[in-house]
Order: sequence, then structure tokens, then C-alpha cells
Amino acid sequence: MILSEVILIVLSVYGLNIRLPEQPLWLVILSIGAVNVYTSMRLQTEDPVTELEIFSQLVIDVCGITALLYLTGGASNPITWVFLLPLIITAIMLHQSYAWYMVILTTSMYTALMAYNIPLPSIEPHMPNPEMRYSDAKNYELLQHVHSMNDSQYFNLHIFGMWFGFVFSAGLVAFFVVELAKTLKAQERSLAEARENALRDERVVALGTLAASAAHDMGTPLGTIAIVSHELEQEYPTHRFPDLHEKLLIMQQQIDRCKTALSVMSASAGEMRAESGRAMLLTDYIDEVINQWRTHKPTVKLSFFINPEVETQAKIIAELTLTHSIINILNNAAEASPSEKGIEFHASWDLDHVVIKIKDFGPGLPPELIDFAGKQPVVSKKRGLGVGLFLAYSTINRLGGKINFYNSEAGGACVEIILPLLNTENNHDNPGNG
Repeated sequence: MILSEVILIVLSVYGLNIRLPEQPLWLVILSIGAVNVYTSMRLQTEDPVTELEIFSQLVIDVCGITALLYLTGGASNPITWVFLLPLIITAIMLHQSYAWYMVILTTSMYTALMAYNIPLPSIEPHMPNPEMRYSDAKNYELLQHVHSMNDSQYFNLHIFGMWFGFVFSAGLVAFFVVELAKTLKAQERSLAEARENALRDERVVALGTLAASAAHDMGTPLGTIAIVSHELEQEYPTHRFPDLHEKLLIMQQQIDRCKTALSVMSASAGEMRAESGRAMLLTDYIDEVINQWRTHKPTVKLSFFINPEVETQAKIIAELTLTHSIINILNNAAEASPSEKGIEFHASWDLDHVVIKIKDFGPGLPPELIDFAGKQPVVSKKRGLGVGLFLAYSTINRLGGKINFYNSEAGGACVEIILPLLNTENNHDNPGNG
């Protein structure tokens, strides 16, 4: 707006030869510029901007516009359309009450400019007084003709001013409304993502409740089976029934494994994050996850790649649900990949984030599932996709990380996990961080 005002003043004074009070006009523009400098400095601070502060800025704009119009003809100036700009911005951005305050302010300023203003003397029409006596009728006719030409020039200039005022105001309104519309659309997208996350969290909570209930219901049957298998082991000793005894031992091992899994499931469903998570060195955490996964898949070939970008003692929140999520993704990759090729585990990190990539050499993700893989459960467990992947996606997003799915060019699927780190240097620099 300051640039447009400068152009208008220069065009009026030096292009149209309109005598304007230049010094007061430049003083007003300088004052508006000083307010803008202060505002730019204010935006460098971390204090939040309130609605009252935004309204105060718009009131300053209205006062600046009023001062400029007062010095350039008041209400007769065709640029009075510019009063609509702060009104539109207020109506779009702020509460309804502020919009009515702005209506009262702009209307009052416009009304005051109708009575109090400095007229535009160089283009103001002056009709001759017909009662005046002239010695020469031709001189009167010539004077009347000159004033008629001045009137025509004034009318054409006023029409041009109204046209320019409309174009100027329309351009400003379009610019600000488009920018505000973009901001509103961005806010709508953020709200939509928040609603989607809330719905996903509700489904996760429902699944956690179902898991706890299932663990409780299955505990008694498993306990009964364990007792029966132990009695069968006593009734059929190994020296008389070696084959049956060996099968009973295998069955007992699997029962113990199921009971352990149900205990972990029940605990995971009931524990809070503060209880289940702890700060841990990233390298130790990766080793712990791989060792836990090895107990499930001891025969799967694993290619391990560690490539830290910086040498740092970075730490991570070693949460139980995060560990289960990574193990679940490793299990899915192992099931999808041929046994002779195995899977690959890549880990790299900097001061702030760790990137974990788990690759398999299977058929890859189905094209119809890549866009929403992990965002919702699928009916089938085919190709390693199911409820486990949905829970992993929700867990990693809850921890402030990201998870991406794609098919690699060499074949197979790749899951990329990005997690925030608890960097020691950053914690020293910002002791207030919790």
C-alpha cells in the first residue's frame, strides 16, 4: 500500500500537475512506514499475536488512509474505496464484533471527510457568476468557454480517478482475499488431518481394548491346556513314549510363548507412555530391537547397514509399543521375502532424527494399497499387511515420527520410518525442554 500511495502522489503532482500538500503527505507515508518497521520487529518475537493486536493494526491503517484522504480532497477523492479493504480483512479474519467496530470506524471517518478536508484546488471547477457585468460580451463568452473546458477536464479526471480507484481497490481486495482464502484452506486441511488422527486414535484405542479383553479371555483356556499338557507329560514318560513326549514338549513351549505374548499384550494395552518409555542410546536400542526380533525369526537372513551422519550420543524414547511396531514390520518383511534373500535393515541418523529403512525382496506392495497402507486395517493379512501395520503407523505418528511405504526399483517393498531423537547437545542448549 505504501508503494501504491507513493506512485499515486508522484503521478498526481508531477504527471497531472495537481497541487497537493506534499510535505504532510510524505509525513503520513513516513509514519505508516515506521509502523511497518515496528511490526516487522514485533513479528520476530515469540509472543503470540492476538485478535486485539491485529484489530489495532487495522485501525492504524484506517487512520493512515483517513489522513491521506483528508489531504487530497476528502470524500470527493475516488480512492475512498480503499476503506473497504480493512473492513473486508476484519470480517474474514476476526470475530464478528470486531467487524462491526470496523464498520462504525470506517463509516465515521468517511462521514467526517465529507465535512473536513483539504480540497483539490487545481482541478476544482469554478463557474463564472452570470450577474457580473463585463464591458465586452466576447470576453464573457471566452471566460465561460474556458470554465466549460475546465469542467470537462475535471469531469474526465474524476472519471479516471474513479476508474483507477476501482482497479486499485479491486486488485488489493482480490490479493488479500486470495491470501486469506489460502490460509483458511490450510487451516481446514489441518483440521481434517486432526479429525483423521482422532478417528485413527479411536480405532487404536478400540483395538487396544479388544486386545486386553482377548488376552483376559484366552488366559484361562491357555492355563487349562498348560495343566493338561503337563499331566500328559507325566503320564507318558520319555523312556516309554519318546516321540509323544517330544511333541508334548513342543506343545508346552508354544503354550508358554502364547502366554508370554498375551501377558505383553495385556500390559501394553494398559500401560501409559511415561511408564513404558525411557530414554536410551539409539545404538543400544537398535541392538535391543534386533535381538528381540531374532527370538521370533532366528533363521531369517538379515543384512544390517548402519550409517550415522554425525558422531553423537543420540538418545531415543524406547517405548514398548514402538519396539513392537518395528518388530511387526520386520516380521512382515521376513514373511514377504524369499528365505534365500532375506531382508535389509538400514539405519542412519543426524542430530535430530533417525531414519530406519526395512526392505524385503518379495512381490512388493499392491498398487491399490500403497496410498493408504497403514492408515487403516485391511481385511486380509496377505503380503504382510494387516492390523499390525495399522497399529505401527498410529504408534509412530503418535511419537512425532513419520512412516512411508513404497516399492523399490530393485524389487520388493520398503518401509521408511523417521523418528525424532533426544539429542544431548540440544538438551544442553535448551535446558527448559522437558
